[in-house]
Order: sequence, then C-alpha cells, then structure tokens
Amino acid sequence: MSTQIHLAAHFPGVNNTTVWSDPRSGSQIDFDSFRHLAETAERGKFDFFFLAEGLRLREMKGHIHDLDVMGRPESLTVLAALSAVTTRLGLAATVNSTFNEPYEVARRLATLDHLSGGRAAWNVVTSWDAFTGENFRRGGYLAEADRYTRAAEFLQTARELWDSWTDDAVAADPATGEFLREDGVTPFRHTGKHFDIHGLFGTPRGPQGHPVIIQAGDSDEGREFAARSADVIFSRYGHPEEGRAFYRDVKRRLAAYGRRPEDLKILPAVTYVLGDTEADAAERATEIRRAQVSPQNAIVFLEGVFGRDMSAYDPDGPLPDVEPEAGEGVSKGRAQFRGDRAAVAAKWRAVAHEKNLTIRELVIEMSARQTFIGTAASVAEQMHAFVRTGAADGFIFVPHLTPGGLDELVDKVVPLLQEKGVFRADYTGTTLRDHLGLRPPTKEAS
Repeated sequence: MSTQIHLAAHFPGVNNTTVWSDPRSGSQIDFDSFRHLAETAERGKFDFFFLAEGLRLREMKGHIHDLDVMGRPESLTVLAALSAVTTRLGLAATVNSTFNEPYEVARRLATLDHLSGGRAAWNVVTSWDAFTGENFRRGGYLAEADRYTRAAEFLQTARELWDSWTDDAVAADPATGEFLREDGVTPFRHTGKHFDIHGLFGTPRGPQGHPVIIQAGDSDEGREFAARSADVIFSRYGHPEEGRAFYRDVKRRLAAYGRRPEDLKILPAVTYVLGDTEADAAERATEIRRAQVSPQNAIVFLEGVFGRDMSAYDPDGPLPDVEPEAGEGVSKGRAQFRGDRAAVAAKWRAVAHEKNLTIRELVIEMSARQTFIGTAASVAEQMHAFVRTGAADGFIFVPHLTPGGLDELVDKVVPLLQEKGVFRADYTGTTLRDHLGLRPPTKEAS
C-alpha cells in the first residue's frame, strides 16, 4: 500500500498570509467563515481543522498593530459550534499552557471530545513574554527556561485528570441517565513544581480517552517535548531538504520514549497556488506574494527585524545602511522577530546586496513564498513526492483567502491524490485518532 498523506486545514491567524485586498476575502470572526472553511475541509476528507490562539493584541511602536486580525474569537468555543455542523472532521484548538490551568483546560477539551464524538485535539503552546503576561494575574513571572517544564507538567496533569475516569464509568443507565458504576471515578492528586492540585475531575473521559496532542515548537526542547508527548507536530519546514532533516531528527528521538515512528505525525504548514499552466501558476504566485507584502507590511517586517522605526524609508527603495537596535525593539507579541536581531539583519542585508533587492522585494524574498505552485496535476505530484521521500507525513494548509481558500485544493487536487491511492476516498473511522492512525492512549503512556 502506498504511503498515505494526511491533510489538515489552518484558519489563518495573525500574520500577513491573508490577502485582505482580494474582493473574495471575508470576515475573520464571523461564524460563517469558520463554517465554510471547516465544511470544505470535511468535504475534502481532511484529518482536522486547526485554529490558532492569540492572548493579546500585538503592537508596533506602542500602538495596536492595525494590519492584524482584531478581536479573534476564542478557539474552543468556535470548535464547539463547528462540532454541530461537521461529523468526521477533527477539531484542533491552540491553548496556551503558560497562562491557563490544567483542570479548566482538561475539562473544556474533554467536553469538546464528547460534543464532537471523539474529534478533539489540543495544540500545546507556551508564551515567553511579560507583554502577553500583563493580561493575566500572574503576569510575566515565568522564566523562558521554565516554559517547557511547565508545559510538560501541564500536559501530564491534564492526562492524570482524564485518566481519573475509567472508560466504563461513562456508561449510563438509559432510564435514569446515571452512571452505572460509581467507583469508576477516582480522586486525583498532583504535586509538582508548577501545580499542586487534588480533588475529583468533573467531566467523564472522552471517546478518544485523551484528545490528540499537537506541538508546534522548533527548539531542541520543543522537539524533545514532541517526541515524548505529542501525536502531531505542526512543523515550519515546508521545503523538502529542510523537511527531511527535521523529519529524521524528530523521528529518531521517539525510541527513547518507547514510541514508534508512526506514533508521531509531522505536518508542515504549507500554501499552494494553482494555474491552468505552470506559467500561469507562477504568475499568480508572484501576484499573491506582492499582495501579502504590501508596502505597509514591508516596513512593518523591516521594523521587526531591525527593532527600530523605519517608517521614513521608501519600501520600494534600497535597504538603508542602519544597524539594528538592541533589546526588545518596537514590535511586541510577534514571535518571528525574536532571537539574534543582529545576525538576522546581517543575513537580510547580504541577500539584499547579492540580489539587488528593494525593501519590499527583500521582505517578499525572505518571508512570503508559496510551497506548492503549478497545475493541479503537478501540485498533487509535488505533495506526493514530499511525503514519499520522507520530508513529512502530510500537510497543514494555510490558505491566503478566508473563507474560500481551500476550495480549489479540494475540488482539483484532492481527487488526483485519491486516484493515486495516496489519500483516502472517504473516512473509515469516526475519531481523529482513527484518521491519523494513532493508537489509543494508555495510562502507562501518560
């Protein structure tokens, strides 16, 4: 049997992916937008639909970043609503482990798993910055070095809560609605560095036992966390050579935790552009990249990289001969501008000099490039080759249009993958674990 491709859909969050200027671009917060994208993904037999989370409005130079999505709805609430209009599609929410508590998150995820009939997933993320922490009682107290230790303990604690109910405790008497076994629920007690809680968990174990766990970090700590605890990695390596190196590195770590390579699916974030011919697709891709990096967005990216006000410079002019500012810089809440600013600025300057690029051309070169470009047939083959050569187990598509950005992919590319025998013709199971080919969770693995 050919290696099967896994597909998921991501509703674009805070980034410049969405082409706001396109007349087909719809609301980022109306339920109809979420429903359209989710129903399209389910029509395409995708594994799951994925929502990001934002805990604070991002800022540039002390003001709300007005090129962003404003006021995004809370993810688990949206997914609970989507569970009523979908029947098989997995529903994945990003929930922060730094500024939440295990009991509440475990309860909400178990509830979603029940409402959806076993389709819930949790993308476990962390926050490093006091800027986000200002919205919470504990503020920015957590040192960055502790973020993955807290995340690991948070997940461990949530699993202990889910496992405090036995599977047969969920069976109810049809006449009374009461549980048939009162001894199916046991008290929990967790004492650790970050959490010290005990009691009785109030929500029965969901149909999957545990929701599917997704991880999106790329640091060494993040890769190790995924190898130990995750079912899916939301990878940023959407090009084959980088993808194969990442794939090998993460998969080799699994054996240390008694896990098999197939126990963890690696799904990079990708985009696509289709055309009637290869030349037509390439032309459309260029147009989309220029729309994604407007003159205003080009300056914002430059300010993030250099950490200083660059508004006096022409986005269609040359890169100025200035040095990056040390420290936090003018951008707050934008993770892509973290790290060694001087090294990043030097790399950008070298590319600009080598290719004689303007500011806007440079930002397009460094930040906005579609993954799969071509006719429907060539894109299907590119996707197949990516998975066949060990660069990924599948893909999480991030469309540039909301809500219709997946329509072409589902209508034109998915049927070709099905003809190749590398993607399902229909769902064969009811839960997200079924779709992903994952083993049921065990208490020993918790």
